[in-house]
Amino acid sequence: MENLSMLNNIHVAAVALLLLVIVVRAMTLFKGTLNHSPNPKAWKVFVALQHSALTLIVVTGVIALFLKDFQVEAWFYAKIILFFVMLSSLIKAYKKDERILLVQRRVGWGLALIAFIAILGLVMLKPSFG
Repeated sequence: MENLSMLNNIHVAAVALLLLVIVVRAMTLFKGTLNHSPNPKAWKVFVALQHSALTLIVVTGVIALFLKDFQVEAWFYAKIILFFVMLSSLIKAYKKDERILLVQRRVGWGLALIAFIAILGLVMLKPSFG
């Protein structure tokens, strides 16, 4: 159980880092934009932090599932679906494609933030479906 507790702490730290990166990286969509693209300054740092946080969340989550013998509650599946919604919205928001309008990028970021908040709500409430 000590390993699971330490793993959960790492998982929560990665979630906090992801929230920070999502909020700070949003500034690139609202300040200094260039031709419907996010502000290119500090691009690599934000990308590296976001990828690191997402990778850490997935890896620690899979290890935690393994340690719990893959016994999950029903809300876990909703959390996974919302995670994919968040991930695809972030991809849409920051994809290097000039055809994506700035307003579409901002909506993608907004959807990602809503999905993130919904995931946090599910984790805190742990509802029982059914």
